[in-house]
Amino acid sequence: MANNKIKQLWAAGKPAVNGWLAIPNGFSAEVMAQAGWDSVTVDLQHGVQDYLSMVTCFQAMQAHPVLPMVRVPWNEPGIIGKVLDGGAYGVICPMVNTVAEAKAFVSYCKYPPMGARSNGPIRAGIYGVSTGYQKTANDEVLCLPMIETAEAVANLEAILDVPGIDAVYIGPSDLGFSMGLIPILDREEPEILKIYDKVLKETAKRGLSAGVHCGSAAYAKKAIGMGFKLVTINNDSGLMLGAARAALSEVRAS
Repeated sequence: MANNKIKQLWAAGKPAVNGWLAIPNGFSAEVMAQAGWDSVTVDLQHGVQDYLSMVTCFQAMQAHPVLPMVRVPWNEPGIIGKVLDGGAYGVICPMVNTVAEAKAFVSYCKYPPMGARSNGPIRAGIYGVSTGYQKTANDEVLCLPMIETAEAVANLEAILDVPGIDAVYIGPSDLGFSMGLIPILDREEPEILKIYDKVLKETAKRGLSAGVHCGSAAYAKKAIGMGFKLVTINNDSGLMLGAARAALSEVRAS
């Protein structure tokens, strides 16, 4: 398995900027991959992607130097193993709220003896023939549990202490929702920013990284300044809609 570009950036102290694919189409994935993202994540949870469209997106992005990742729909071994077999280099897992759930997630991502992932990298193994995919997969695959509930925040330190966790990924919308706030991305509430500070402090203490989903480039820049090492800017459908609205507004304003 080839070296993980995101792990290399983090080891050098640099942040990574992540794209996000909700549209199940190879051509749109190919276009997004040309933008210069460090990684691009196919969203199987809330977009309209499915497993085969994920593979199509991976194939379309193959010619470009972006790291393919996936947000799986749930913390379940079948789909986690399949996205890794399909070529994902990182797995973002939603709603990881307890130590037990974090340990289960890692076990689904890792081959024995670190975990219980079943052997069969049908597509991923093709691109690891020279090095032996199984020899390095445990070291190269990124495991990113999502911190997006008040329960997860309460268990944060214990979750971060689970061996095999590389980073945590904050879902601001669900995090705020779980605390009685409206579900939005670019949050400024003092109680949420306090949680961000806690996540950044506790990950840094352990030599881990923290990621956050942002609604805008401006907030992504702010998040990097705060110390986040992985920032996602909106998603493909949101960026397309925003650009279309801006173009129309400019023309109609004249």
